[in-house]
Amino acid sequence: MGRNTGPVCRLCRREGTKLFLKGTRCDTPKCAVDRREGVPGMHQYRRGKASEYAIRLREKQKVKRYYGIFERQFRKYYAEANRRAGNTGDALMSLLERRLDNVVTRLGFAASRPQARQIIRHGHILINGRKLDIPSYLVCPGDQIQVKNRDHSRKLVSSNMAEGPPPVPEWLDRLSVDPPEGRVTRMPSTQDISLPVTPQLIIELLSR
Repeated sequence: MGRNTGPVCRLCRREGTKLFLKGTRCDTPKCAVDRREGVPGMHQYRRGKASEYAIRLREKQKVKRYYGIFERQFRKYYAEANRRAGNTGDALMSLLERRLDNVVTRLGFAASRPQARQIIRHGHILINGRKLDIPSYLVCPGDQIQVKNRDHSRKLVSSNMAEGPPPVPEWLDRLSVDPPEGRVTRMPSTQDISLPVTPQLIIELLSR
C-alpha cells in the first residue's frame, strides 16, 4: 500500500495537475495547484526545458502518485501487462484502474484513494458478500462491491455521499446509494481513465 506522510499538495504541484489526493478539497479554492503556480522548491527559475527522459519519467510518477503505489508494485503491474496480448500501455492502465481502492473511490464510497484504502483495510467493504481487506485486489466483471451492513460502516460512506453521489465511469454501475452498492460491468479501457496521461510514454521508459 503506497503511503506518503508528507504534504500531498506538493505532489500535485510537482506533476502540474490535480491528483485528487485530498478528495473534495481539490475542487475548492484551497487547492494548491490553483493557488500557487510552478513546481515546489525555492529554485524554480533554474529549471530549464525537460528532456525526453524527464517527460517520460513525469508520466510514470504521475500515475504512481495518482493510484498511490510505489515503484516495486508498479513494476509488477508492468510485468503483468507486458505478458498480456495487445497494447501494453492499455493493459497497464486497465490493471491499475481495476484496483479495489480505486473502484471504491470511483463509486463515491470514499472521497479519495487514501481514504478508500483505510476503509478497505478496516473491513468495511464486501466483495460478492464476503469481507475483503486488500486494497490492491483486482476486480473482475460481475463483482459486486458493497458496504458492510452495520451502522458504523454506513456512516463512514454516507458522509462522503451527503452532497450527492458523484458520476461513475461507464465500466461501473452504482446499484444503490442506501445501502451503498456497486457492480463491475466490464473491463476498463484507456478512455475510462480520468487522469490525463499518455501510457505509451511510460512503456517507452520502462522498456529501456
